[in-house]
Amino acid sequence: MKAFVKGDLDGFFALALDNLINLLLIASFCLGVLKFSPDVFYGHILPAAAVSLVIGNLFYARQARAVARRENRDDVCALPYGLSLFTVLAFSLLVMLPAQQAALARGLAKPAADLEAWRAGIAACLASGLIELVGGLWVDKLRRRIPRAALLATPAMVGLLFISGDFFFRCVAFPDIGFVTLGLVCAIYYGRMKLKGGIPASLLIIVLGTAMAWLWHRTGPAALVPVGTLASDQVGLRLPIPVIGDLVAALPLIWPYLPVTIPMGLLGLVGSLQCLESAEAAGDRYEGRPALVMNGLGTIAAACFGSPYPTTLYYGHPGWKAIGARAGYSTLNAVFFTVVLLTGTFSYIAYAVPVEAGMAILVWIGATMFMQAFSSVPVKHYPAVAIGMLPPVAGFAALLFRHALAGAGLVFSPELLTKISLSRNYALGGIFAGDSGYIFMSILWSGAVVAMVERKFRHAAGWMLGAAIFSAVGFMHATKVTPFDVIGSVSPAWPWVWAYVATAGVLAIMPWISRPTDEPMP
Repeated sequence: MKAFVKGDLDGFFALALDNLINLLLIASFCLGVLKFSPDVFYGHILPAAAVSLVIGNLFYARQARAVARRENRDDVCALPYGLSLFTVLAFSLLVMLPAQQAALARGLAKPAADLEAWRAGIAACLASGLIELVGGLWVDKLRRRIPRAALLATPAMVGLLFISGDFFFRCVAFPDIGFVTLGLVCAIYYGRMKLKGGIPASLLIIVLGTAMAWLWHRTGPAALVPVGTLASDQVGLRLPIPVIGDLVAALPLIWPYLPVTIPMGLLGLVGSLQCLESAEAAGDRYEGRPALVMNGLGTIAAACFGSPYPTTLYYGHPGWKAIGARAGYSTLNAVFFTVVLLTGTFSYIAYAVPVEAGMAILVWIGATMFMQAFSSVPVKHYPAVAIGMLPPVAGFAALLFRHALAGAGLVFSPELLTKISLSRNYALGGIFAGDSGYIFMSILWSGAVVAMVERKFRHAAGWMLGAAIFSAVGFMHATKVTPFDVIGSVSPAWPWVWAYVATAGVLAIMPWISRPTDEPMP
């Protein structure tokens, strides 16, 4: 397989945009919400992120070429890899912000509180990486025991809601950019067209979207406000420096935030497992152990150099493969972000290229992920995919609710949540209970439904007992209300534990209270 092909340029723009979006969020949290010093952001966090991106992207490009050589193929697509959106949100709002506020409440000055918050973040990042590293050693056994429908349901709905849905809303909000670029994406990719002159479709879309944003949306009531600022004083070589002393000092901060880091580490592990299954469904089978171990090592490297943000395998491999990306797009991603993150020029890019310029590409990638879940499993397992898609809906609904409350400037409290639930006849408690550990809930319910479809009801009961165990140890459904958010709590969620146990009991006696029928599935 060639080191670079034309499709790699398309893939690079899509992957770079995905990582750029996460970097824009990181900038808004670190510089806007936490108000860290620019020296910390540009001198530690961004260079450390560059280290983790280089390590992973080069490894996965090499792994793709190895698979191509072994199987004598030239169409192998590297696993997409980058910063994790979920941990960007979780570690910013549920680790660093509470740590900063607690330090200020103890009377520490703002610089000292910022230092403690940053240390809490890199401690959480380290713990998450260790969980992924250790879990990666047993990943192949997990892949053999979990049905494909259970592994593909979550990325399908994450793609449709968190990726396609979120950016489709942006397309509707700015229809002149969004509809034109989305129309181009659908015409080129779904119509199976190639631009004349060999112009990469993603490049055309981003350039067109950027031009339209600058022409019509930089001023006026519908202006697109750039996340980045022109921080020319930060431009210059910023080499990554290990922060082992700070990491050692941060170790005591791991314990208070385990309710966040343990679920996030496990979610990262399971999400990466789903990405491997998604890639195999698209025709590229990768060995799970090296792929996931490297994923954990990339996150550990980020923490050791001062980034609070883990890296992860991305959902969407089928989308990248469909646009012709192979191994070179991953290498290009490593080179590009090494340059922009180690030189301080990231702020210029964030200022010049709005997220909205490439949002249509991400809408298409998310839709591709959704379609794959049904095209890659037997028709009789469709119900398992459908049921497994429901927990991510709770995650998306909870995210929208968080945005609404935070935007309104309201403080989270049990009284407020109860008032909203009663006044609107809205099962808000169920949304947050479903949001807590929704990836696990999706897999466990999908696995149970596959067993039911196959009339293996004792196996289905085993899946429900597994769900009871996950609920008992606090990996699902347990929540705690804080002034900033409703977060997962590593504590027993007893109502759900007993509900799963009862469900397991009902499934276990199904062979005695019912008989098989040849009637078609309703």
